[in-house]
Amino acid sequence: MDDKTRDSDPSALTGRADRELDASALKGLAHPVRLRLLELLDRHGPATATQLAARTGENSGSTSYHLRQLARHGLIEEVSGRGKGKERWWRSRRFGFDGDRFRRDPETAQAAELLLAELLRKRNAELSRWLEESRTTPREWVEATVNLHTVMRMTREELAGLVREISRVVDAHHEKVRDREESAPGTARVIINFDAFPIGLGGQEPPE
Repeated sequence: MDDKTRDSDPSALTGRADRELDASALKGLAHPVRLRLLELLDRHGPATATQLAARTGENSGSTSYHLRQLARHGLIEEVSGRGKGKERWWRSRRFGFDGDRFRRDPETAQAAELLLAELLRKRNAELSRWLEESRTTPREWVEATVNLHTVMRMTREELAGLVREISRVVDAHHEKVRDREESAPGTARVIINFDAFPIGLGGQEPPE
């Protein structure tokens, strides 16, 4: 996603997206099984249809079909050089989409609302899971984390600039580690969420 897209799309979900969703991809993703498969690939890393079937309770034929649909829309990709015979390993790709535009279009509003609600549910679940896991997580890892909440008064241009600056930092780190092996010593899968949005501009005052 380039700077111009980030400037005009404050509801984009990632920094430099591997895939910018169009209406077809959005509708293709708005399916409970596909959303679950994508969530598992994000959380656990590359997997096969058989492994994902065991985690979801679906049969491997079903997961294989839904993985192919996700791949058709560019939301996941096959991991080259991994697997034996016909075994196929898949990994997720970062994506962004103009949630506001799709919500305002009657043709895509339902799919957009479903996806946004699922992303919010996923973030809440991740935070709840971390709250529990952090009780027994090694202290040196806990000390390296952050839960930051800040409120400041900004112009639209300042907000857009802040988003660009943080996105560049995340993008740079992602490029350095995106091909790192899952078994690399001393590593863990790290979730990074960043939200920055104005309040009180939608015709309603925020609650006290």
